[in-house]
Amino acid sequence: MKKVLLLAMVASTTALSANAQNWEIVGKPGFSAGNVYYPSLAFSPTGEPYVGYQDWENSDKASVMKFDGTNWVNVGNAGFSVGEASYTSLAFSPAGEPHVAYLDAKSPSYKATVMKFNGTNWVNVGNASFSAGYAEYTSLAFSPAGTPYVAYQDGENSDKATVMKFDGTNWVTVGNAGFSVGAASYISLAFSPAGEPYVAYQDDDRKTSDPIRPATVMKFDGTNWVTVGNAGFSADNAFHTSLAFSPAGEPYVAYKDKWIGGATVMKFDGTSWVNVGITEFSKKSIGKISLAFSPEGAPYVAYEGDNSSRATVMKYDGTNWVKVGDNGFPASILGISLAFSPTTGAPYVAYGDVGNLVKATVVKFNPAPTSINEHSASKSTISVYPNPANNIVCFSVAANVQLTNVTGQMVTYKTNVNTLDIANQPAGIYFVTLTDDKGRVLQRCMIVKE
Repeated sequence: MKKVLLLAMVASTTALSANAQNWEIVGKPGFSAGNVYYPSLAFSPTGEPYVGYQDWENSDKASVMKFDGTNWVNVGNAGFSVGEASYTSLAFSPAGEPHVAYLDAKSPSYKATVMKFNGTNWVNVGNASFSAGYAEYTSLAFSPAGTPYVAYQDGENSDKATVMKFDGTNWVTVGNAGFSVGAASYISLAFSPAGEPYVAYQDDDRKTSDPIRPATVMKFDGTNWVTVGNAGFSADNAFHTSLAFSPAGEPYVAYKDKWIGGATVMKFDGTSWVNVGITEFSKKSIGKISLAFSPEGAPYVAYEGDNSSRATVMKYDGTNWVKVGDNGFPASILGISLAFSPTTGAPYVAYGDVGNLVKATVVKFNPAPTSINEHSASKSTISVYPNPANNIVCFSVAANVQLTNVTGQMVTYKTNVNTLDIANQPAGIYFVTLTDDKGRVLQRCMIVKE
C-alpha cells in the first residue's frame, strides 16, 4: 500500500530565491519519479553526485539516481530491491562501485541487505537478509582497506547496536552482536583515520526511571567494543545522531537536542566530550540532521526545520556557527543528506522536496568568488607528482595536506609537508587538498595509487 502524506504542498519552485542566491539547484528540482524517503547522498570517484532512496513510485523499493552533468538518470533499474527498502544508506567502494544498505522489508524478513551496482545490474553483496533479526537504522561505511561495514539496531539482540562486515564471502559480526548496554537508535557509522569503526547512537540504557536518552559513541579496538569517553555524554535527549571525523581525527557528533530542541554538535577531545560552539545553535526545533567536514576541515551541518521546515546549512568558523548562504532553501523538506564534492569541494544537499510532491532535489553551494580562498584552487601552479603514484606523493611547496578516499573518508592529514607517504594505502583513487596555514585552499587534485 502506498503511503499517504499529510503535508501541505506549496507551489513548485524551479529556482532558488534571491535570499538563497548562493545555493544552486543541480539539474532540475523534483527529479525523481515519485516521493523519496531516507535520501542518502554520496559522490563517485569522478565527482558525480548519486542519491539513493526508498522509492514510493516503485513500491517503496530502493532506487539510485546520478547526475550525469545534464540530467538525473537512473543507475541500473529503478526499484531494484526485492522488497521495500527502508533506512537506505549509500556509499562507494574504493573501486568506485555504489553500494546501498537497507532494511529489507520483504516480509517476514525485515533484515539487513546490501546491494552494489556492478556496471550493469544491482547484485547482492553476500547473502540478502544477512542479519539475525530485523535491522533498523542501517548505516553503511567502508574501511580504509575497502571492506564494507553495516551498523544497525539489532532486533535479535534487544534492539542493541550490532556491526557486521563483508569478508569477501560472508557477512560476519564485528566483535559481539548487541554490544551496546541498552537499545540503540539513530545509529551512525564512521571510520577513524586509523581505520577503527565508530558508532554513534541515541542510548536507551534504562537502568533507572530517568527518561533521558542521550548520545553515546563506541569504537571497536580490534577485540572489543569500548565506550569513547563517557556513555550518555549529551545533557539531554539526542535524536538523529550523525557522526563524522575531523581532519585531525577527532570524532564529532551532531544531533537534535531534546524532544523539542535545536541542533547541537559535540566532539571528543581525547579526554571528554565537549560542545562545539553553543548548544542548540539553530533558532528553532529541528528534524533530521546531517554532519560532514569540508575539505578545509570545517564542520558543516544540514538539517530539517528552523525556518518553517526548510533546510538550513551551517558551518563552524572556529568561534560561532554561521549560516552558509541565506535563510535556508525555498521549500519545506522531508529527509536530508549532506556531502562534499571530492573534485570541487562544494557542499551538496539532497532532500525530499515538499514543494515538488516530496520528490528528490539536490542543491549545491556556489559562493561568490570574492577572496583568495575561492580563487586559489583554479589559479594554483602547485605541482603534485608522480601521478599515478606507488609510495610517495610530492608537492612543489610545503602545505597542509588532507588525503581522502573515494568514499569521502579522510585517510590522513599532515601539516607543513611537501611529501606524503601512501605506501600503506590500498590501490585506488584518492583526493588531495592542500591548504595554507590560514586554511585557504591552494590546490585540489585526484591521484591514483597503483
